[in-house]
Amino acid sequence: MRDDPLLGLIIVFVPFSLISIGGGASIISSMETQVVTARGWLNAPEFLELFAISRAAPGPGVMLATLIGWKVAGWAGAIIASLALFVPSSLLCYGVFRWSNAHRQKRWHRAVREGLAPVGTGLIIAGVISIFQLAGGALSSVLIAFAAAAVLIFLPRIPTLVIIVFGGAVALAICKL
Repeated sequence: MRDDPLLGLIIVFVPFSLISIGGGASIISSMETQVVTARGWLNAPEFLELFAISRAAPGPGVMLATLIGWKVAGWAGAIIASLALFVPSSLLCYGVFRWSNAHRQKRWHRAVREGLAPVGTGLIIAGVISIFQLAGGALSSVLIAFAAAAVLIFLPRIPTLVIIVFGGAVALAICKL
């Protein structure tokens, strides 16, 4: 039972579902630790490849879980990992939303909502640092990150597909140097 990859996917992704404050980006660092270091399902380059695919593909960024599940246990793994990541948090959010709506005007409600924002931000920053370390932490990674941020800030209306194609062309040009 301990070596069952489907059970392992449930054990890994259900807790992530329940602690993903700030969205899927907040669990990338912990996901990398579990998948690469603790469980050895993927190596660092494979994780980076799946991360890149999940970010380029349409849909939620945590489709990374689906790709990890597929890599670990095929289609069944993809389905189990997806359900393990999306269903518990969806049910929790629904329940909390229903309960929270009744208390919306109370001061503690506002304090909790505003207090969770820095937690989500910190978790997202941890994910960025983790991906940066997996990428080797080279100066080129920093430059690419700043260039991407600048494009998103100063040119927000450029279609995503154009950005992906341009980024891929630049990456190929850099690799050939």
